[in-house]
Amino acid sequence: MEPHGSWTSPLRAADVAASGLRLSGVALDADGTVWWSEGRPAEGGRVAVLHRDPGGGVVEWAPSLDARTRVHEYGGGSWGVLPGGGLVLASAADQRWFHVTASGAAPQPLVPADGVRYADPAPWGQGVVLVAEDVSGEVPRRALVHVPLDGSGPRELFAGPRFLAAPRVSPDGTRLVWISWEHPDMPWQRTLLWTAGLRDGALVDPRVLAGADRRESLVHPGFAPDGTVLVVSDRSGFWNLYEVGDSLRAVHPEDAEQGFPPWTFGTTSWAALDEDRVALVHAAGVGYRLDVVHRRTGALTALDLPFTAFAATLAAAGGRVAAIAASPTAPAAVVVVDGPRHEVARVSAAAPDPAYLPVPQALRVPSGERTVHAHRYPPTHPDHPAPGPAPHVLFVHGGPTAQSQAACSPEVAFFTSRGIGVVDVQYGGSTGYGRAYREALDGNWGVVDVEDCAAVARWLVAEGLAPAGRVGIRGGSAGGFTVLAALTGTDAFSAGTSYYGVADLRALAEDTHDFESRYLDSLVGPLPEAAELYAERAPLNHVDGLNCPVLLLQGADDPVVPLNQAEAFADALRRKGLPHALVVFPGEQHGFRRAENVTASLEAELSFYGQVWGFDPPGVPRLTVR
Repeated sequence: MEPHGSWTSPLRAADVAASGLRLSGVALDADGTVWWSEGRPAEGGRVAVLHRDPGGGVVEWAPSLDARTRVHEYGGGSWGVLPGGGLVLASAADQRWFHVTASGAAPQPLVPADGVRYADPAPWGQGVVLVAEDVSGEVPRRALVHVPLDGSGPRELFAGPRFLAAPRVSPDGTRLVWISWEHPDMPWQRTLLWTAGLRDGALVDPRVLAGADRRESLVHPGFAPDGTVLVVSDRSGFWNLYEVGDSLRAVHPEDAEQGFPPWTFGTTSWAALDEDRVALVHAAGVGYRLDVVHRRTGALTALDLPFTAFAATLAAAGGRVAAIAASPTAPAAVVVVDGPRHEVARVSAAAPDPAYLPVPQALRVPSGERTVHAHRYPPTHPDHPAPGPAPHVLFVHGGPTAQSQAACSPEVAFFTSRGIGVVDVQYGGSTGYGRAYREALDGNWGVVDVEDCAAVARWLVAEGLAPAGRVGIRGGSAGGFTVLAALTGTDAFSAGTSYYGVADLRALAEDTHDFESRYLDSLVGPLPEAAELYAERAPLNHVDGLNCPVLLLQGADDPVVPLNQAEAFADALRRKGLPHALVVFPGEQHGFRRAENVTASLEAELSFYGQVWGFDPPGVPRLTVR
């Protein structure tokens, strides 16, 4: 029998990388046409904007442009469909915005190439409202601006707060809502909800609608067709949808999340179908559901849809809703839902043979006084129906204020189809389980997340699911920090892979971009007062406690976690004489977009585990581990 890790699998790393489109925003125009954007690894990660024509064909707009913006560095909200036809979109090359009137028309510039960046378009009159970001000065400056379609350039509407997001215009074009927040808060900690009138190209009477008298996270603002403001607030302990009047009224209160952390622009968990019905994504059981809530009664109409995971994007028109959804056996797809029926407009990847796809199992694992949520994907292969104890790798999501949903993942199946189990750990600090669970990491980054991951690793061994000494851990960005902290602070793992992970907390706080520059105030503590704690938590300062091999995968041009952090950790490993490898990918930033690099990183990771755990994965180049 083939040993775990060397099972022959039809899922190649190149297939995982090349076939996986990164579906992002969706839109429905007044004619019911569905639009979406997709990142294409085969084109270096270029983001294309497309729509489906009446005959079912797919039409790409502005193929000369890469529709990405760098506002807040993470971007999002990089395109929008206009009510009168056409669209506006950003160009990654110079951060300018363009107006495109037809699929074959030349894009017309709307803003000068002066380094100012824009995101999150809201159509208004003969133009759009955008968030503008100027990082040329010592202190970044952000404003709401109106950008006319005639090319006359942006006109400032509102400025003052450090961060602005989610401008949304009322159906009659007379009002605007948006959110703001200030350092040191992040938008999932505290925001303000604003409103103002729109008249003669200017804002009238901007004022705060909610958030001034309490610490709450207000996200995903917008309007119902009758002009009522809707927003998602966590004032109850869970993100729930509220109507905003003289006070906030929960539309469908429940102890479950109805919102997502706005890491990027353009996020929402709801879309109004008509004056009463709202399509709403909310947590339910092992995953998420898309259902309909009725504003007048608060009643919920369940939709019988075969999905367990949804992206933080929805759009509605004509009583239909567009979403990006997935299930354990179906990869992410752009879907259009009309009542209980749905149709698929675009699939992110060719569906692998279901015989090789693991079905996630919900876990609740004790970790001290906490209960850790996790999803386990068992080794799955038609020729190995009863694999017994198997090596496992814990997948640690980034953020750390984020989550991984239970869904089909070719990346996960790449490992499970070869006999390696995967566990997605939703450690304390993850979203999806309410504000208290999210705040478990406050002041405890590098402690709670590490304890929770170690608890899951030891539970796998105790339950006989994994052999002792055959549990690894991998993660990217903030997840990479947890990987390195777990490797240097516990003996629960025998191998670790860090994708562009944080090794030096002090360097991260001092070098990273403005959006996250005060994030560590809550996760660790404010500087300089907490300088000793930063040193204590930094994995780079505890390499002496490390006794297992490490793989470091890093983009050379990463602005969030610079290359020097990975190089410093590799130098420390070299001095200690521990087996390790550092693989640097030129041209990559924070997250790998190019298909060849995604392929190389997956193959390197599998080869690394093979060398550590004593198996030889067929068809994979051997990584040089020093």
